[in-house]
Amino acid sequence: MATRYWAVSLPVPTSASSLWNSLQESISKHSFDTPLYRFNVPNLRVGTLDSLLSLSDDLFKSNSFVEGVSHKIRRQIEELERVSGVETSALTVDGVPVDSYLTRFVWDEAKYPTMSSLREIVDSIHGQVARIEDDLKVRVAEYNNVRSQLNAINRKQSGSLAVRELSNLVKPEDIITSEHLVTLLAVVPKYSQKDWLSSYETLATYVVPRSSKMLHEDNEYALYTVTLFARVADNFKTSARERGFQIRDFEYNSETQESRKQELEKLMLDQDTLRSSLLQWCYTSYGEVFSSWMHFCAVRLFAGEHSEIRLAASLSCQLYWHLLSKVRRKYVPS
Repeated sequence: MATRYWAVSLPVPTSASSLWNSLQESISKHSFDTPLYRFNVPNLRVGTLDSLLSLSDDLFKSNSFVEGVSHKIRRQIEELERVSGVETSALTVDGVPVDSYLTRFVWDEAKYPTMSSLREIVDSIHGQVARIEDDLKVRVAEYNNVRSQLNAINRKQSGSLAVRELSNLVKPEDIITSEHLVTLLAVVPKYSQKDWLSSYETLATYVVPRSSKMLHEDNEYALYTVTLFARVADNFKTSARERGFQIRDFEYNSETQESRKQELEKLMLDQDTLRSSLLQWCYTSYGEVFSSWMHFCAVRLFAGEHSEIRLAASLSCQLYWHLLSKVRRKYVPS
């Protein structure tokens, strides 16, 4: 279920500790099971009012972008876990569960030095997340390309006999090819099988009597062989079409069969490898993006507190994910 966290910046009339105690007491009266956590925002470089006003125009859009990328990666993880049959894993940030990272948030000074301007920090966060999103697009496209190739092969192997690949249904001993004789494959509607068996010998001259054999059938069609002289093959095909029988073009080649088999095995291996690699990358990248998002929320709280155009009550970042089973509200002062 969705869990909503509120990160709230409040004015401090006297001292932070007295405000914290007052807030805890007030919240406990209305929601006794709602814990509160301190969301530690460092002292950042405020800059000029003009720079804050200019930055505030970009904060909302950038926050939506970073949040959107985090949700995009999470959805990709869910899809990959579902397809792989992998048990849903708890998402982490540097090995720490997401909720623990959030409630014990510590500013990463090494990645985002507090001596940098707010604009530099925001641009750094946006640039890092943008690079991760670009990487995600490339990796997903590569994985989906292999999936599409496999799906195309599977459709050919699982469709009706009128369109499916026939190589896995025909054995070498089913085909006779010589200087004068040729074996054709006929796709016959199931309701016309009696008509086929009674008429195929008369569809052209020089058809080998009693040479037709059924190889396979599905819900709509049956696949038959028929052997005849090669020089009357075109006449036979024309007559067969007129009677509602489809002659499939087919040439048995052991090397081609082996090549197709190897191609299929390689695609299946590539798909498993890419899926596993993409899933592991998503686990790591989700943590990086989520951490970037939390730092961005800290910047928004700080900028909102120090800007004259702050929202009427507070600037909040709402965080959603599917990991926790209990819905709770957490009010966190800066």
